Amino acid sequence: MELIGKIKVLNDTQSIGNNGFRKREVVIATEEQYPQPILVEFIQDKCDLLNGYVVGQDVKISINFRGREWINPEGVSKYFNAIQGWRIELLNCQEAKPTNLPEQQPASFIDDSDNDLPF
Repeated sequence: MELIGKIKVLNDTQSIGNNGFRKREVVIATEEQYPQPILVEFIQDKCDLLNGYVVGQDVKISINFRGREWINPEGVSKYFNAIQGWRIELLNCQEAKPTNLPEQQPASFIDDSDNDLPF
C-alpha cells in the first residue's frame, strides 16, 4: 500500500532497549477533503531512509500494516496496530532556483551598433 501526503512531523531516531532496536516516526498529513495526520514508523535500517527529508515536503510512502496481540496480567487480550514504512519518495521534485544570481540577458548574435547590412 501507499500513503501520499505532506510531512507534518519528522522525529529523530530513537534507540529502544539495550538490544539495538531503532525506530523513527514521521507524521504525514493526507491531502483530501478531511486531511488525516497518519503516524508511520520506520524501523532498524529503514530509519536512514528519512535522512534528507524535511517538514513540508510532499512524499509517497510505501507501507505495511502490522498487528500484535498482548495478554495483560489479568489474561485479557489487547491488540495493537502499527503502520510501518519501507520506502519513501519525494513528490513534485522541482529543483530550487538560486535567487542570489543576477538575471542574464539572452546572447545576441547581431551587433546592432554596426548593422549596415543591405537586407
